[in-house]
Amino acid sequence: MPDLTNTAQVVKVNIFGEEYSIRGTDDPEYIQSVADYLNKTMRVIASKNKNMPPIRIAVLAALNLAGELFDEKKNKDTDLSEMKSRAETILGMLDERLSID
Repeated sequence: MPDLTNTAQVVKVNIFGEEYSIRGTDDPEYIQSVADYLNKTMRVIASKNKNMPPIRIAVLAALNLAGELFDEKKNKDTDLSEMKSRAETILGMLDERLSID
């Protein structure tokens, strides 16, 4: 999440042959790396669909990136649930052990 206390700056990026001026408070290198990732995703889609219009390539790229985001959230939720279960097991073992002594 961007830090809104910092002054916004403009970073020029190139995505799929078009230059965009992105205003944000994030590190310019971070903004550039995000733009590069989107550009790479669009280029991969375009290489497999030679005659597809750029807007459709952009929509497919957005869907791919949204899918990656959902997968990461699902993995995070699964990992958190697993850690919670393990912590409860360990606490149960500790409670049992401490009540024996």
